[in-house]
Amino acid sequence: MKVLKFGGTSIANAENIKLVKNIVEQEAVHEQLVVVVSAMGGITDMLLEALNEASHKNENYRNTFDAIEKRHLETITALLPARTRGEVLGYVKKELNTLETLLEGAFLIGEVTPKLSDKVVSYGELLSSFIISEFFISEGIDGIYKDARTLIKTNETFGKATVDFKNTHTLCSRYFGTVTYQVVVVPGFVAFSTQGNATTLGRGGSDYSAAIIAGAIHSKELAIWTDVSGMYTANPKIVKQASAITEISYQEAMELSHFGAKVLYPPTVQPVVSKEIPIRIKNTFKPEDPGTLICKSTHNQNKPVRGISHISNIALLTLEGSGMVGVPGVSKRLFEVLSYKEINVIFITQASSEHSICLGISQSRCDEAKKAIDKTFEYEISRRRLQPCYVEKDLAIVALVGDNMKSHQGLSGKMFSALGQNNVNIRAIAQGASERNISAVICKEDVVKALNTLHERFFEEQVKQLHLFVTGVGNVGSKFLNQIHQQRKYLKEQLKIHIRVVGISNSRKMYFDPKGISLTNWEHTLENGKAASKETFFEKVRSLNLRNSIFVDNTANASVAGMYHKYLQNSIGVVTCNKIASSSEYTNYVYLKELARRYGASFLFETNVGAGLPVIDTLKHLIASGDKIYRIQAVLSGSLNFVFNNFDTKQPFHNVVKQAQEEGYTEPDPKIDLSGIDVMRKILILARESGYSLEMDSIENQSFLPKESLESKDVDAFYRSLEKHKEHFNTLYTEANSKGCRLKYVAQFENGKAMVGLRHIPKEHPFYNLEGKDNIVLFHTERYKEQPLLIKGAGAGAEVTASGIFADVIRAGNY
Repeated sequence: MKVLKFGGTSIANAENIKLVKNIVEQEAVHEQLVVVVSAMGGITDMLLEALNEASHKNENYRNTFDAIEKRHLETITALLPARTRGEVLGYVKKELNTLETLLEGAFLIGEVTPKLSDKVVSYGELLSSFIISEFFISEGIDGIYKDARTLIKTNETFGKATVDFKNTHTLCSRYFGTVTYQVVVVPGFVAFSTQGNATTLGRGGSDYSAAIIAGAIHSKELAIWTDVSGMYTANPKIVKQASAITEISYQEAMELSHFGAKVLYPPTVQPVVSKEIPIRIKNTFKPEDPGTLICKSTHNQNKPVRGISHISNIALLTLEGSGMVGVPGVSKRLFEVLSYKEINVIFITQASSEHSICLGISQSRCDEAKKAIDKTFEYEISRRRLQPCYVEKDLAIVALVGDNMKSHQGLSGKMFSALGQNNVNIRAIAQGASERNISAVICKEDVVKALNTLHERFFEEQVKQLHLFVTGVGNVGSKFLNQIHQQRKYLKEQLKIHIRVVGISNSRKMYFDPKGISLTNWEHTLENGKAASKETFFEKVRSLNLRNSIFVDNTANASVAGMYHKYLQNSIGVVTCNKIASSSEYTNYVYLKELARRYGASFLFETNVGAGLPVIDTLKHLIASGDKIYRIQAVLSGSLNFVFNNFDTKQPFHNVVKQAQEEGYTEPDPKIDLSGIDVMRKILILARESGYSLEMDSIENQSFLPKESLESKDVDAFYRSLEKHKEHFNTLYTEANSKGCRLKYVAQFENGKAMVGLRHIPKEHPFYNLEGKDNIVLFHTERYKEQPLLIKGAGAGAEVTASGIFADVIRAGNY
């Protein structure tokens, strides 16, 4: 004989019940079945709602009752043929009349007792099981209905009665030992006390009913049919990558169910574990899925972590004080008072100094618990030997579960480092001596990020998920998004990185999608977004609280750069081509670097110098390996190099500058490039990355621009000034050309001092043949004394800058 249990979603309506009938028919071919059913989905809540309304003299209870009645009568009409429907309708209406009378009684007296509550809510299972049994019979199944109240006996702890297993086993063995029907339909959740009153086994009690019967009759298997395909590695509603666990031990299943895996009611395992009856979790709507087998031992001995689970709405109670140290009986009194109040303790940890005890309980009971604890220790608190009980709310517990965790070193370290890297603060930790469970208390708002982070760490180590928030989607930003789109497959297959762009913004609009923004039509998506705001953008990034989050700044905006510290403080990495932050006051530069270290976030700005060239990265490796920088010589402006490589007096200087701007080699305001400010920022950043505390105003700028050009108020005025001073620029070219030299705008750093300016470069110099928009950097170091280390390549342009940002994102992903 085999026991099958079907949950509320499996029998929520007539269509679902027909699916259940098909499953039962197939199973009944092989052996006798006991089919235990819950109330129809949502009915138990409706019964409780009606009872609550009635006890508060709210006339709306009648409407709620009418809705309950309608659900059942419509289901009968949809399931049963006309020839048998009348008798079933008559029985159900009679039962509903009794239910209505009970609700009227609660309305008249204006209160509800636990005993009455059990009586009322039992109608959910009693009605559903009767209707289903009659439907089975009408469909030709050799079946019968059996009231569970004649089988399961309990005490009179209404709401969650304790089973009298001895009496129950006798009654079950006696009945099922003689029954000849192929299918016996039994209501779950309900029982009778030894005094003859209706009782219930607590929410989720239908699973428990099925397990009790399975244990009593030594069932071959207990199959629990629900709306998911087994127990998952994590809650699939929160962790999309979660997968069904093929096989799991009783102990692992109990741990996971205790920590919120709602597919299995925790007490369910107890009646079957001693008799080694396997439990199988199956999906009513996908019966072909294998589901999860829960048994004594499993074949997956190589997997240390079997699942990750959590409990929300937890409060921490802390009792501490010097009066606890070395004093026997404090723990006894603490747990005793909670036991008297029937408050379940979910989590316990105690400092080895005995100075404090920390307990996790349901937040709904925390105020009551604090009051009781403070009353119990009133004397010690008044004498200041103990502090009043301290309560922390809005917390949750996350737990790793696995039988084989004890034989694998470093799991705790991996767990806590993964959470720490994503700014998940841990309030308390507990681990049993069996090492089957490692639990951590965290803020409730961090649950989604924590579960996804841990699942990625222990179940998806081959692919790391990055969440990008991109501001600035113009010339460089659009190229960056296109590169991500093109390379997505390569990144996933070769680098084991999956990039999801979650937020995008320009100066006007911003748009977010936690599931990922499609990069095939992001321009249209952004146009339909909300009004852009730097502060609102940050708040949205912070509130989404996604793991491995990276903020990408493709602007040249000072106020955007001023937000970096907020991102870093929330362990959100920053990747930027915006030079303003790293060339700001030295104290701010150091502050941002320190925040990145403190909060485990990346702060990467390779494209600040040389666009896509690995200038800063190379410099970092030199410093990290112990080399010392003596001198840096560089042509760091691709735009200025382009301008002077193309200017030869045959066309006006201002036309060449305009061409550079049109081809995307300059900043939107070309004066930033030509004034030398951009190059000053770059050499400043290199000096700082070399270990020198330099400020912007200490750099000597030998500008080649006329004063009028430097003082121009806008781009148009700047171009007019260039045109006006045409002969000035022609003279610069003529002087260099007469000496056989080329004009290059050079940055130099040596002996702690930096300068930038236009130079005459002779033919023998490495800078002479620098073509197009290329950059070149010479590092003179302790190791590279005679021949400097040279880095050369394209130093301007949207494509190469975007590729440099892309490379920094990959670095951040591997951080």
